Amino acid sequence: MITLTSDFGSPYPAAMKGVIRRHTDAEMIDVAHDLPRGDPRAAAFWLRFVLPEFPPAVHCAVVDPGVGTDRDALVVRAGAHVVVAPDNGLAMPPARALAADESDVEAWTVAVDDPASETFHGRDVFAPTAARIRAALDEVSGAPNGAPDADAVAETLAAMEDLTPASDPVDISFPEPTVERAEGSEEGDGEEVGDGEEGGDGEVIAVDGEVLAIDRFGNVITNVPGELVRGRDWVRVDGDLTPVAETFGAVDPGERLVTVGSHGYAECDVNDGRGDGAFDLRPGDSVRFVPDSVSL
Repeated sequence: MITLTSDFGSPYPAAMKGVIRRHTDAEMIDVAHDLPRGDPRAAAFWLRFVLPEFPPAVHCAVVDPGVGTDRDALVVRAGAHVVVAPDNGLAMPPARALAADESDVEAWTVAVDDPASETFHGRDVFAPTAARIRAALDEVSGAPNGAPDADAVAETLAAMEDLTPASDPVDISFPEPTVERAEGSEEGDGEEVGDGEEGGDGEVIAVDGEVLAIDRFGNVITNVPGELVRGRDWVRVDGDLTPVAETFGAVDPGERLVTVGSHGYAECDVNDGRGDGAFDLRPGDSVRFVPDSVSL
């Protein structure tokens, strides 16, 4: 199996599929081709969420604002999965999500000789690389769309002459929210969200987060873990009182709400509307959540 992801829209992915089909009869599955244009961080976020749902596969992902420059082409093994992508940080977050342990992630750069185009490496570099890897893995497994184990995948990639170990691939990290807690409160529920803890170990009195992404429905996905809002009735979002609900239908059409998305993060949404407009938020914006029980 080869999955394909890009910001290309149409018809460019069809050219990538044509190239792949010349090398292998592997099943091809489109993840998305309408990701935010030229935004590897957004692509990394979505792939980190989506790709772990697949069985072991070769994942070809191209969101490449540096096409034609000296940025490398990258192959990353994540357990028995392989990610083929530009070396701009896109590959590493989903690779970590795919691997059972970070020690089971390793990367190679791809030797690129005179691509036919300086503006379409999706067709001329990444698609043929993904196809060659898929064909090599099928040969190892002895069956089309076979699933060799992680050791066999590692050995296969190490034996490919156009791959060289990458010592320092570009990475993308996602910010942790800052959680402010009351001193000595007996109402704390003990949530842990990383290193961004301030104050005491009691109840949460404020969370300062960041908008990670906005989906096509206008839902504003933050980096605030869902457990910090789940179970509450109301929170203040940048000072505005907003209901917390498990479903969109819990509020009237056109009403704002905070809910927990399927990815596990708190979202700022509107039932039958766009949260990005209602909350005036864009990717990278800061956002502050204060439980309504806290005095302002």
